[in-house]
This record gives sequence, structure tokens and C-alpha cells, in this order.
Amino acid sequence: MKVFNNIEQISKDVNTVLTIGTFDGFHIGHQEIIRSVVETAGKQNSRSFVITFEPHPRSVVSKDYDVKLLTTINEKLELFEKAGIENVLIIDFTMEFSKLTAEEFVSRYLVNKIGINSIILGHDHKLGKDRAGGEDKIKELGAKYNFNVVPVSAVQIDGEIVSSTKVRNALLNSELDKANKFLGRDYSINGKIVEGAKRGRTLGFPTANINPDNPNKIIPSNGIYFVECFIRKQKYFGLLNIGTRPTFDDSAKVILEVYLYDFAGDIYGEDISVILLKRMRDELKYNTKEELIAQMENDKQNGIELIKNINN
Repeated sequence: MKVFNNIEQISKDVNTVLTIGTFDGFHIGHQEIIRSVVETAGKQNSRSFVITFEPHPRSVVSKDYDVKLLTTINEKLELFEKAGIENVLIIDFTMEFSKLTAEEFVSRYLVNKIGINSIILGHDHKLGKDRAGGEDKIKELGAKYNFNVVPVSAVQIDGEIVSSTKVRNALLNSELDKANKFLGRDYSINGKIVEGAKRGRTLGFPTANINPDNPNKIIPSNGIYFVECFIRKQKYFGLLNIGTRPTFDDSAKVILEVYLYDFAGDIYGEDISVILLKRMRDELKYNTKEELIAQMENDKQNGIELIKNINN
């Protein structure tokens, strides 16, 4: 897959099927759009193209909007490539760029620079200044500039339209199963392993603290999660604690720390990918260290049962 950060790097080719969007989360609705791009490009013997934005547009146009990302730009690129996309343009989303009208964007970027024969359009996508370029406007521009507009219907689960906002809300409301269902995969967090208080090893449960790669990455609600981790391309199952460690009152901020099954060694500074498979319980405060250890042992055994189910 070719990734472009400057439109001047792109050779114009009218035989191009493309789509446009932020695609945060790359949930099953986004996947339908991308699938349509790849299939349509194949049928028309055209190249497939995705145009996306960095940073998130709302972080630019809405100064009070606290953007929490489901997927970083690198995660999105990996997902685009797995889905079969051949080309991606990442547009630097600035306040100046946000002032382009839908027609200015279409004529300057799609028609004159990239080339286009078809655009695949999500059900609620709007282009241009003030999001004024809805489906009707884009169809009008398609007729003017000679390209096809292919709308993709919204995807629903249990009568509910899938959206990035709903995935975020599910993660924050302790509904990991719903979030993963809407995503079409298990939610993940990438980061580096850093030194922590090292209290876990004194309790018999050594843990690795995780510093997420992107400070704007959304962190699910506090609690204990059964996870799958990748370190140095090796897979480990583990228990992830997201929270403030209330038993010890150690932190005013949320900390991510993971206990890994069948692991021993020094991994400080290593990259880690944590995939959240199941939310096991809330984070709780205990009166004594012994109560905490007993609960951790219970969590460990519950995790072992989950591993057995996966391996069977």
C-alpha cells in the first residue's frame, strides 16, 4: 500500500475509485465502505484510494471538543492495508483546509489532482465547509465533473446504527462486548512498557505498566480485563488493570498495568500491543493487602479458565 502525505506526490489517474473520511475506529460500517471501494475498483479495473485526515477534524474546528481516538493514524493505515486498499492520502487537516467548500475540495483534490471515476459515500458523510456537502450535493458535483457516486447504507446491529461515537460510549460505559461487536474485532491499545511502583511483584503478581503511544487514545472504563498481548511478536495472555489503584491510593490518574501469564524477564522499554478480549469486573478498593491478593488470585484462576476455553 502506498501512503501519501502530499497530494503533489500523486500521479493523476481518472481510473480511481475512492472514499473520504476520518474512519476513526474502522468499525463494521467503515469496513462496508472500504469493501465497496475495493470491489468497485476491481470490477472497473481501477486503483483504490482512501483519503483521510490527521489530526481528527473535530480537534481543529471545535476547540472545546476533547477528541479521544479509537484508532491512531498508524493503526488505521494497518487496517486499510489489511482490507486491500492500494493507496492512502493523509491530508493535514488545518483551519484553512476546513474552509474549503465541497466543490472546491472536489475540483482541486479529486478531479484535478488525483483523478476519479467513482466515489463511495458513507450514509452520513458530508464534505466541505460547515459539512454542507451531503449526498445530494456530491451527486450534483458528480454530474458536473463526470464521476459516479455510490452511497453505502448504514450498518445496524440489533436495530442500532453503528457509529464511532457509539463505540466510544460503549468502551466508557463498561460495555466491551458491544464495542467489540460494533468494531468487528477486539479493541486494542498499543504502547511502551515503563517502570511503575513495582508493588505487584511484592504481592506475587508482577505487572508491567503501559504508556499508550497516543495520549488521545481512548481508554476504556476502569476495571480488570482479560487480554491478549504481543511483545517482540510473541503472544501472551494476561490481566489488564485500568484504574487508580484505590487500595493503595497511589495515583490520581488512570494507570494501565498488565499481569502476563507464563512470562518472566525484563521488558522495560519494549513495545506492547494489548487486545481487550473480555471485561471481567470493576476495579475495587480493599481494606487489606490480603483481601486484594485473594481477589487477584481469583482473577488469575478465572483468566486461566478463559485461556483453556480459547485453546480447546
